[in-house]
Amino acid sequence: MNNLLKNILSFGSITMCLLLFSPGCKYLDVAPDNLLTSDMVWETRANVEGYLNNIYGNVQIPEDDHTTLGGSDETSCAIQGVNVRKMIAGNWNAQSNYFYYWGGNYAGIRQSIVFEENIDKVSDAIIGADLKKQYKAEALFLRGWFYWKLLSQYGPFVKITNTLSLNEDYNKYPRAPFNDCVAHIVELLDRAAADLPSTWSSSSNYGRANKASCLAVKAQVTLWAASPLWNGNGKLASLKNKDGLALAPSQYDANKWKVAANAAKAAIDVAGYKLFTNLDEGDSQFDPYLSFRNLFITNWNSEILFSTNTSSGWQWRHEVRCAPKPGGYDMTNATQNVVDAFYMRNGRTIDDPLSEYKETGFVQVDDPANWGKSKDGLNRGYVKGNANMYANREARFYVSIQYNGKPVLPAPTLDDRNFFSSDANKDGTGRAEFYYSGKSGVGVNNNADITGYDVLKKVSPASNIRTSAVAYHPYIHIRLAEIYLSYAEALNEVEPNHPDILKYVNLVRQRAGIPDLQTVYPGAVGDQNEMRKRILQERQIELAFEGDRYYTLIRRLMMNDSKVQTIYRMNTITSDGNQGFAFADFNKRTLLQNRVWDDKMYLFPIAQSDIDKNSSLVQNPGW
Repeated sequence: MNNLLKNILSFGSITMCLLLFSPGCKYLDVAPDNLLTSDMVWETRANVEGYLNNIYGNVQIPEDDHTTLGGSDETSCAIQGVNVRKMIAGNWNAQSNYFYYWGGNYAGIRQSIVFEENIDKVSDAIIGADLKKQYKAEALFLRGWFYWKLLSQYGPFVKITNTLSLNEDYNKYPRAPFNDCVAHIVELLDRAAADLPSTWSSSSNYGRANKASCLAVKAQVTLWAASPLWNGNGKLASLKNKDGLALAPSQYDANKWKVAANAAKAAIDVAGYKLFTNLDEGDSQFDPYLSFRNLFITNWNSEILFSTNTSSGWQWRHEVRCAPKPGGYDMTNATQNVVDAFYMRNGRTIDDPLSEYKETGFVQVDDPANWGKSKDGLNRGYVKGNANMYANREARFYVSIQYNGKPVLPAPTLDDRNFFSSDANKDGTGRAEFYYSGKSGVGVNNNADITGYDVLKKVSPASNIRTSAVAYHPYIHIRLAEIYLSYAEALNEVEPNHPDILKYVNLVRQRAGIPDLQTVYPGAVGDQNEMRKRILQERQIELAFEGDRYYTLIRRLMMNDSKVQTIYRMNTITSDGNQGFAFADFNKRTLLQNRVWDDKMYLFPIAQSDIDKNSSLVQNPGW
């Protein structure tokens, strides 16, 4: 911890990469000509802006970590030796350093403090007072962001508010109590919001924080504080500093839900934002499939509250890991658990007798109403030869899930699509073959842990996975639909009959093309427990594969549920010789994993190396 704090506190010579926003909504990596001293950084506008943009570079894109790659019940990583597989087997400790973002977040905090303390050194002739105020506010937002990431992964953090001398006794800096941490983040975000515009009008600013970003993060933080993990959770009573100061709140505080609801509503009320639909792209007819799919692949739209607009290559990693073999890695697999969570097209759950869900059999004729047929001409649901369990599902299902027999999306030409097909199936549709003897099956690829599904969400049809040509699109950290659902969730805890609960849940459902909640489940209206269940399922579906599911299960203390830790797949491992898309035994739920959970895992451990360097730093319980 000594070296970490010294990095936060001291600012000698800096090796800088000037990361500049371009009109194409991307960062440009500009190699430095030499090493810049601290004084030189504040002499030119280019260096100052480069330093600020370098702080943005510390914002983690969680594409490769536990939140999206298999830490929750929505995904499984097919490669057995990766760290996330060790975690879900309970095989980790404080020396494992799995997905260890402690130091990276503190690096961003250090840079933001240095920036705030030095920006006023710049001559007003180089950077005017208004722009300095904006840049300082962006640095404050980023500091709040990095502290928020520490809080959500590790709990209470060491709070640093200014640079300290190299001779400082770093052992006198313990962790701050949870409520103090929340208050500090909120203060940073409020200060930042006061000096930032609500939206950006120029594409050169896409990816920068604005007022909406600040209030959206504040909504996330206050919802976290209100949720059961940190709101009177007796299992954290042992989390104390060495002087006995309790770091976790001991009493439940119902008012925290009201604070969270108010914070979410403030973010919602920022002018200039709405749920994205295909009508925003000039289409004359609303299409729920295109609305949801294109939300994630459009460079900038009215739903994005904070994003990373970078050409760092995460798009390629995502799409190649999610694509079926032989073109992709078939590595990020959706589970049967999340597949079962999606609604039918009538807005009902598959276990509802009125849902019209069929567990067995295959579609015999194409749907005359062309449900699921988007303007690109592919019928995605009720199509002859599909398993009945994939027919008549809601539009978000077809955007999010690559299932057996579904055409591979990032394969634009006839040859590209046929590349994914066995000889008997080469009809130009390129249907994914997840059954045992298929091109993406266990028998061909010697990988026994695929689930029979890949993640399709955030994959662009403009890409070509066969040639590794990937279309650029931003990584969305926060979007408006999340805040809608957070507002409804928090409001339900304090005022279950408030009409805004249905209003905002239904806005999300309407964009998905399914009926309003009270139409299909009127019993949920005003029933706090039932509505909570419905809101959390809506969140599971709407925000699937965006990193939210892991942290929702964490903050809601739901990770120890056997339903969450028992993971199912399709029957990908039966090696019957008469296989194909109509192989009935494939469509049978099969146990994939009984995952290991210990309640200490609600918080990540602080690395033992950092504990050893700071005598006042206490470890999280159980580690």
